[in-house]
Amino acid sequence: MGRFRKRKIARNSVYKDEELFINRGVESVKQYTTPTYKDASDEQLKKIPYVSHYWVVGDRYFKLAQKYYNDHKLWYLIALFNRKPTESQIEPGEEIKIPTDVVLAMEILE
Repeated sequence: MGRFRKRKIARNSVYKDEELFINRGVESVKQYTTPTYKDASDEQLKKIPYVSHYWVVGDRYFKLAQKYYNDHKLWYLIALFNRKPTESQIEPGEEIKIPTDVVLAMEILE
């Protein structure tokens, strides 16, 4: 159910000849690609039920995800739903919408 399952592993041999990697017996370095998400339309977002939360100093997406979903790893659903990728874009007192149907939100936003 996580976004990490969709990541691809790219093997990189650029560092293969570096002394640090030779000493440690490293033959390849795993690099993970950044996941990409759909840009959901306003019509799609309206289909997802939500509850309102008013941002206070100290709030973080992962804390809200833990509180509402009991899984801090789903923080990105809140960020995508509000179209604010980082907490620094939110002012105290601003309304944040927390999707309540996680499955539907994942289908539309991922």
